[in-house]
Amino acid sequence: MPKFAANLSMMYPELPFLDRFEAAAQDGFAAVEYLFPYAFSPAELAARLHAHGLQQVLFNAPPGGTDAASIAQAWEQSGDRGTACIPGREAEFQAGVMLALTYAEALNCPRIHLMAGLIPPGLQREDVHATYVANLRWAAAQAAKQGCDVLIEPINTRDIPRFFLNRQDHAHEIIADVGAANLKVQMDLYHCQIVEGDVAMKIRKYLPLGSVGHFQIASVPERHEPGTGELDYSYLFGVIDEVSAECGLGGWDGWVGCEYRPRKGGQPGGTSAGLGWLHSARQTASSDGK
Repeated sequence: MPKFAANLSMMYPELPFLDRFEAAAQDGFAAVEYLFPYAFSPAELAARLHAHGLQQVLFNAPPGGTDAASIAQAWEQSGDRGTACIPGREAEFQAGVMLALTYAEALNCPRIHLMAGLIPPGLQREDVHATYVANLRWAAAQAAKQGCDVLIEPINTRDIPRFFLNRQDHAHEIIADVGAANLKVQMDLYHCQIVEGDVAMKIRKYLPLGSVGHFQIASVPERHEPGTGELDYSYLFGVIDEVSAECGLGGWDGWVGCEYRPRKGGQPGGTSAGLGWLHSARQTASSDGK
């Protein structure tokens, strides 16, 4: 059975952010991910991880900006969704990557996600391709110095219109263009279903390539708990295990991020009450001897 990481940006919304670490640990999660760490010091976050026996497995590089205030403004007010593909913002992108790597080292986090960004008005995808590839090549080289992977994620344009990267095939083409061993795909099955469908076959096609670095999950279309929408996650978890075994991996040794909005929202205990899907997955794995 895959290993699951709680996404603290979306789960436990009734709690202050720093209190969500304890809640995740109490629900049996061994790892966490979230969007951005920059509102808090690395030492403060590391202390929460240590206190609750949690592993940090993923977070995003800044969507824009270079310090806590400008990063928050970029995300919340300016609508920035990354700078990697945007010509003229290379220095800002590089500063953001270096800040993310500082946090990754302090938190012992093995991977960071580099959001591609929105295609600027008046430009087309092909106009910014070279900027994106050059920025990723630079970032991968910097991350490799501390043994860190960098991830790119196809995101659906219903949630983020004009986002540069939307399809699995395009992401793997970009990886081939960049040519860095530590550049991998963040395969979010929620986005994949909305844009392309045929999710199981996408897993079967791309997981054996060794360039999938992380999975994320949520129901479609509501983005709630797995099992509440049109995707059969119990089947898809089995596909991940099956394909990994066929590749000689002995099972998927990476993480699956639970990047969903609990159906009960901010109700006290709402996230925990919606974890029936996780308990069922663990029981299935136990009965199967996995």
